[in-house]
Amino acid sequence: MAKVLMVVAPVDFRDEEAFGPREVLEAAGHRVLVASKGTRTAKGNMGGSLAVDVELADAKAGDYDAIIFIGGSGASCYFEDAEAHRLAREAAAAGKILGAICIAPITLAKAGMLEGKRATVWDNEGKQIGSIEKRGAKFSGEHVTVDGKLVTADGPAAAREFGKRIVELLA
Repeated sequence: MAKVLMVVAPVDFRDEEAFGPREVLEAAGHRVLVASKGTRTAKGNMGGSLAVDVELADAKAGDYDAIIFIGGSGASCYFEDAEAHRLAREAAAAGKILGAICIAPITLAKAGMLEGKRATVWDNEGKQIGSIEKRGAKFSGEHVTVDGKLVTADGPAAAREFGKRIVELLA
């Protein structure tokens, strides 16, 4: 059984992008913990909520087998967040699985984690694609992209497949 840390925005994470992968991971026998910033209960943009197990600043990549960043409009709070960047860098340096869905790959890109990597992202008029490409990512155009231990997905329709790909890497 692996331990997976799911990083969600305190407000306006995308419900399906959190609950879909969580269900897939837990069904495969993995333990999923939730990290966020400054709250004990994160609120989804469709009415869901998640109990927060770990304050983002206290999260250590070495305690987990995978770190995944969940999207939704609120995920932009981590684009420039030093703690989110630290956690992503620690995970990559330790050889952990690192994932992001929807707009969350922008956080990984801004942390320097997508340089030279194939990745996907939810896009609106080329803005998000441009954001990851200017930081060295090779946009795949796929719904879910795996590049080594990096898993990215483009939005809610890909949420369960995102979870399945992480399960495969944890095997």
